[in-house]
Amino acid sequence: MASEQAPVEAPLAFSKYSKRVILKTILDRPDGGVGLIGQRVVVGGWVKSSREFRKEPVAPAPDVGGPKDVSCVEVLQSRLPFFKSIIKVFGGEYRIREKLDTVLPKPPQPSISILQISDGSGVSSLQVLVDSSLAPPSQVMPTGTCVLAEGILQKPSLQGKETLELKADKILHIGAVDQDRYPLSKKRLPLESLRDSAHFRPRTTTVASVMRIRSALTQATHTFFLENGFLYVQVPVITTTDCEGFGENFQVTTLLGKDQSSIDDNGGVKLETIKASIKEKSKQVEELKRSESNKEALAAAIQDLKKTTELVSQLDAKKKEKSGKSYTQSNRVDFSQDFFSCKTYLTVSGRLHLESYASALGKVYSFGPRFHTNKSYSKKLLAEMWMVELEIAFSELEDSMECATDFLRFICKWILENCTEDLKFISKRVDKLVLDRLQFIATGPFEKISYTQAVDVLKQANERKFQIEWGVSLNEEHESYLTDEIYKKPLIIYDHPKQLKPFYVRLNADGKTVAAFDVIVPKVGTLIRGSQNEERYNTLNARIKESGLEKQQYEWYLDLHRHGAVKCSGFSFLFDPLVLYATGLNDVRDAVPFPRSFGKANN
Repeated sequence: MASEQAPVEAPLAFSKYSKRVILKTILDRPDGGVGLIGQRVVVGGWVKSSREFRKEPVAPAPDVGGPKDVSCVEVLQSRLPFFKSIIKVFGGEYRIREKLDTVLPKPPQPSISILQISDGSGVSSLQVLVDSSLAPPSQVMPTGTCVLAEGILQKPSLQGKETLELKADKILHIGAVDQDRYPLSKKRLPLESLRDSAHFRPRTTTVASVMRIRSALTQATHTFFLENGFLYVQVPVITTTDCEGFGENFQVTTLLGKDQSSIDDNGGVKLETIKASIKEKSKQVEELKRSESNKEALAAAIQDLKKTTELVSQLDAKKKEKSGKSYTQSNRVDFSQDFFSCKTYLTVSGRLHLESYASALGKVYSFGPRFHTNKSYSKKLLAEMWMVELEIAFSELEDSMECATDFLRFICKWILENCTEDLKFISKRVDKLVLDRLQFIATGPFEKISYTQAVDVLKQANERKFQIEWGVSLNEEHESYLTDEIYKKPLIIYDHPKQLKPFYVRLNADGKTVAAFDVIVPKVGTLIRGSQNEERYNTLNARIKESGLEKQQYEWYLDLHRHGAVKCSGFSFLFDPLVLYATGLNDVRDAVPFPRSFGKANN
């Protein structure tokens, strides 16, 4: 009968691009890395904590007779007691002792720096022993010091919780720290105190775990859409369209800070400046005619000169008709002189652009930053929010709601399976219920109610006495009450009043509501806002007019519905609040690498 074989450990993995061993591949092995004892490795990371172990002085070897080389210092040291007795007789002991100590400095006591090093690959850190003969303790021990060391993995030489350690015999790199200015320390710092040091805070164990979970959620997002036949489409960050129609846009311009001496009272370039440019353009045309080398460049230069001449004529006529009006600085902005020659914004949503691609490719999604100017102090919203957005052709509201629930279940299950160590740490350090909440979405049911039903439930909450009427947007307190206290599960609220949703959402038969839905989960509130889009050209055109929007902005979108319109539905998923949900954090500024919020933009 064959004897049972021990499980084969995975081979030690070296980082492909940095020629070092990733600590996670050592410390996260089933045996904690014990099976690697005796191997030579190179590791690198940052010091999390440290202590110093002082060695006992080595006694001098006994004299066995025979000749030996003796240094002057050794002779002085051996005769020091004799000199001291003579000095004492003459009363100069203190002064002479000072001089002798200067001549004969005491050698530093040998020691070992015991470093806990983390490279960001996992929660655990590796203990590294650095002898003072390799590097002074003052250099390697400060928290935050970067160390790249080579040595042998061995059993711990000192008592502690470690299962192995690295005894360094070479120090390949030291990145020193200015201890007076470095913001981190051995002690645990509150997350809010780290927000002004966003460039250093991933070196803390908590923030590092949050960022690894965030990375896993990103990977899960792309995996879900890949497995379900979606194409990834990059939508523009700069757009000419107010995609939601609510005017909460950051405007993009290069006009600020321009030399105002070149701008006239009407907001354009001064007439004299343009006339001067005509001379230069005329000179360029003549040079091109003489060279006869580039006919295309000559044609372009002639056309440019013609347009400039026409512009001068128009400005001359305008100047004659001017009635002497005075203009404020705000009226002097002429966006035809801007970089894009028109008003442009940072996008609040990519769904309109995605719909154009869904109308050709079927199922598409995008993942990127979206920008809102609402001056909110909410702990769940930022000015720059990362969103996942998608559009599905030949689909209706129910299809989009089904996709939203499948997506949430998938990514929660994904991180439960792929972020075990980080979630264990988070549940211990931040929120002990985080695993239960994720499991609840991954396997639990979702409740569906209409907006009208939600308002009725809130009106009946006598103990809260909510001031709410039909047509009012549900706030965070309303959402929390519905999900945390009434239904106690994820909630989908559909058929919202049309004035609360973007103009492109499909109008329902009642003329008052639209085919929109929100997915609300306990703790963080709304995670998903979705809808079926309006495919009827006349209705869409009427909604733009009814909303008081500038039709010219949306001509390209209307054009999409003039030619081969299709029923589409989709949603926008707020990625950052999901990180809050998955980590138990309370403020979204702690879940984003470099948060941009009202009144605050560091780095």
